[in-house]
Amino acid sequence: MSRVYNFSAGPAVLPEEVLKEAAEEMLDYKGTGMSVMEMSHRSKAYETIINEAEADLRDLLAIPDNYKVLFLQGGASQQFAMVPMNLFKNGVGDYIITGQWAKKAYQEAKLYGTSNAIASSADKTFSYIPDISDLPVSDDADYVYICENNTIYGTKYKTLPDTKGKILVADLSSCFLSEPVDVSKYGIIFAGAQKNVGPAGVVIVIIREDLIREDVLKETPTMLRYKTHADAKSLYNTPPAYGIYVCGKVFKWLKNLGGLEAMKKLNEKKAGILYDFLDQSKMFHGTVEKKDRSLMNVPFVTGDEELDALFVKESKAAGFENLKGHRTVGGMRASIYNAMPYEGVEKLVSFMKDFEEKHTRQAD
Repeated sequence: MSRVYNFSAGPAVLPEEVLKEAAEEMLDYKGTGMSVMEMSHRSKAYETIINEAEADLRDLLAIPDNYKVLFLQGGASQQFAMVPMNLFKNGVGDYIITGQWAKKAYQEAKLYGTSNAIASSADKTFSYIPDISDLPVSDDADYVYICENNTIYGTKYKTLPDTKGKILVADLSSCFLSEPVDVSKYGIIFAGAQKNVGPAGVVIVIIREDLIREDVLKETPTMLRYKTHADAKSLYNTPPAYGIYVCGKVFKWLKNLGGLEAMKKLNEKKAGILYDFLDQSKMFHGTVEKKDRSLMNVPFVTGDEELDALFVKESKAAGFENLKGHRTVGGMRASIYNAMPYEGVEKLVSFMKDFEEKHTRQAD
C-alpha cells in the first residue's frame, strides 16, 4: 500500500492509526458481529460510542457544563441558516466578512432578517483580518458572527473581536481542535468535521444552554431547531452514525497525543517550516499578511500561472495531492491539518526547493 501526502482542504487527511482501527472493526465492532455502519443508533453499543465521543470532546476543549454538544447533519453550510433561525429576536445579525464562507453566511441571514457587514477584508482578496478592536456593533444585534479560520484564503483570527456584549457565533470548521479554545467566550461554535476531525457528513455544534430556545422564528422547521436535537441528545433522527464513530476515534487520538496544547505546538512546527521557506524563496511567496497567517491552510503562488500549473502537475506526480489553490485565489494551497504528518510538510518543502532550483536554472 502506498499512501500519498494529501493536502486537501476537505474532505481531508485523517490519522492513519484511526483509519487502521476503523478498518479492523469494519466487519465486527467489539463482538457485535456487525459494522457500526449497520448498527441501530438506538442500540446500547452505539449509545456508548456517541456518549464517549461527547465526553472526550468535552475533555479536549474543557467545555463548561452550561454548554451542549450536538452532532448534526447538513455540514457547516446548514448552520448559516440555523443560526439566524434560532438566535434572531430583533432580527439583526452583525457579520465580519473575511472570506467566502462568512460571506455566504451573511447572505443566508438576509433571508430571515437583517445582516450587517460590520467589517470586511474583501478589498484585498481576503488576505488579512480587518481591525476588530472597536467594531460598529449594532445596538440591536442578536449576535456577531465570524469564520475564525478562512480555508480558502489562509487567514486566522489571533484574537477574538470585541462584540460589545453581544453573543459571538463562530464557524471553526478548518481550525477545530487544532489548538486550545476558551469555549466560554462564545455563544455558539460550529465546525464541519471533514477538515480536521472526521469524515464529511457531521457538523459539531457547541452551544450555550440559554441559546437553546423555544421562541425561534416561527417558520423554523423542527429539524433546524437546536432544541430538537439538544432534547434528544443528537438522536432525534438517525444521526451520521459512522462519521460520529470516526470523530470519536480522532478525539481519542488527540488525547493520546497530549491534547490540544501538544497539537498546537506540532501545528506551529509544521506551519513554521513551510512559512520559513516561503519567506526566503525567490520563486514562491505566501499571499497572506504575516500577522494573520493560518496554521491550517497555507496559500502560495509563484506569480506565473503557467509555472503554478506546472508545479501542481509535477507535485502530483511526486505523490503530493490536492495542492491546487482555490479558483478565487489561484496558485497553490497546502492544507496541513492535525493529521498531516510533520514529515509530509518536510517533504513538500524539499520538493519546492528542488522545483525552484530546477526551474531557476532552466530560466537562466
